[in-house]
Amino acid sequence: MEVVIVPDAKAGGELIAEAMAALLRRKPDALLGVATGSTPLPIYEALAAKVLGGEADASRARIAQLDEYVGLPAGHPESYRSVVLREVVEPLGLDEAAFMGPDGTAADVQAACEAYDRALAEAGGVDLQLLGIGTDGHIGFNEPCSSLASRTRIKTLTEQTRIDNARFFDGDISQVPHHVITQGIGTILDARHLVLLATGEGKADAVAATVEGPVASIVPASALQLHPHATVVVDEAAASKLKLADYFRHTFAAKPDWQGI
Repeated sequence: MEVVIVPDAKAGGELIAEAMAALLRRKPDALLGVATGSTPLPIYEALAAKVLGGEADASRARIAQLDEYVGLPAGHPESYRSVVLREVVEPLGLDEAAFMGPDGTAADVQAACEAYDRALAEAGGVDLQLLGIGTDGHIGFNEPCSSLASRTRIKTLTEQTRIDNARFFDGDISQVPHHVITQGIGTILDARHLVLLATGEGKADAVAATVEGPVASIVPASALQLHPHATVVVDEAAASKLKLADYFRHTFAAKPDWQGI
């Protein structure tokens, strides 16, 4: 696992956006796995700016969703389909046909989960998967004690996750669904490159447990330690609990520019 400590969220967004742009230069039709929430917004803004400025060509890119609420209509402004279309697909100038995600309104949710797992495989797999991390160490909506081999499935959200997400529902936790479809940890680990961005002191404990703690289902993000190409990008506040922070700074500073992340 590579840990990169950056000054702030904007610098993290620029670094990751450049990695995505470099991927698109190598593979124009790359399948980009995206996450929702406030943390990845600097990435999407930086990548859209690169596309607008002619530094990157996303015209053939494909976008894959990480998770989706169960029961929210597809057109609901806080359904993750709507969020991804609004924050990623449209700013990159892509057609909705470039987007793929699970059906959170399906009558048979389990079948929808299995269908999405198959669709990702049939699309050739995710080339780069963006991830955020919860204060309890969850990735996607794989809450603590999720199986590290899990596939796309329905999950019940913890009370803390619903509290954290209430800010997207006018602060009203009663509007936050109790269930989601999420790529499982095993599904996430199938991606060729995993990039996790964490910012703010509130994520410091989760980052430290993910990077320096044991691989354990109580910290789902710790499964990234098992991946051959996982990058954790953190700002100074999120890095504040890392015992090896100085080592991580040294190794990245000494890395050849051509290697990227």
